[in-house]
Amino acid sequence: MTARPRVLSGIQPTADSFHIGNYLGALREWVRMQETHDCFYCVVDQHAITTEHDPGVLRERTFTSFAQLLAVGLDPERSTIFVQSQVPEHSQLAWVLECQTGFGEASRMTQFKDKSVKGGAERSSVGLFTYPILQAADILIYQANAVPVGEDQRQHLELTRDLAQRFNGTFGQTFTVPEPMIIKETAKVVDLQEPSAKMSKSAPGGCVFLLDDDSVSRKKIKSAVTDSEREIRFDPVGKAGVANLLTMQQALTGRGMADIVASYEGRGYGDLKSETADIVMDVIAPIRARTRELLADRAELLRLMALGADRARATASITLRDVYEKVGFIPV
Repeated sequence: MTARPRVLSGIQPTADSFHIGNYLGALREWVRMQETHDCFYCVVDQHAITTEHDPGVLRERTFTSFAQLLAVGLDPERSTIFVQSQVPEHSQLAWVLECQTGFGEASRMTQFKDKSVKGGAERSSVGLFTYPILQAADILIYQANAVPVGEDQRQHLELTRDLAQRFNGTFGQTFTVPEPMIIKETAKVVDLQEPSAKMSKSAPGGCVFLLDDDSVSRKKIKSAVTDSEREIRFDPVGKAGVANLLTMQQALTGRGMADIVASYEGRGYGDLKSETADIVMDVIAPIRARTRELLADRAELLRLMALGADRARATASITLRDVYEKVGFIPV
């Protein structure tokens, strides 16, 4: 029997709730991949401390993020679901990889440049500078064959591939060199108030969060920016706001775009917004309810976290033992 290809992906606990863009762009695909891959999914809380943070808020968001992963359909029986900081092998491998990474190589990471410009290079942490290397460790410690990535993460995956090949060339075959998994069919959901921008937690007014009450989400959708016309057609450039609502409908119902557009012939934007809201609520209400149920039983959440961490460490420890031996460390 051929082993399933292994996939690794993570999400940061940097908001009180995931949003519909996270769900359509990543989480729903994670659920589907459980059918075809050996899946490792983690809440990357170590990546969340590269900038200033409140420890209590981070802890709560980590619980909430983990609960949401389960609520959207990730199954601890079929996937390894864990919290990054509970698997110390990530950090241990990261140090070895940092010692294989050139300073100039790390300096070229565009996300560090972008984030350090916003906060000022002098105030940026070393962790922010080196986090792509920790990200490489996240992937390589599990010998992942593939990593689902968006265009904004492609450069970091290239660094991961370079480090794996460099280590293999220097110390002998050790790491699987991961391939990017670009999910082209994923729906791109944009900001409800600023359709030229990607939906983001940093602009909450145009973002539909999975854990918001229906009344809040419904109001945001009904207040979505459209245009001064009346015709409902799919035109992402000329009618970006309308196209965004149609895209959400298509992604959540599976209906063809032509069929959806035809159903609005002779109707107005009010109908489009109201029906989009109904469709979105039908999807996120059960996720919200299940998340709240899980959060109400912290002992069970902790048990599931420990289960995931133990399974993750069983795999990660094998890779780390091999790495330590090859770089010359003396085993305990």
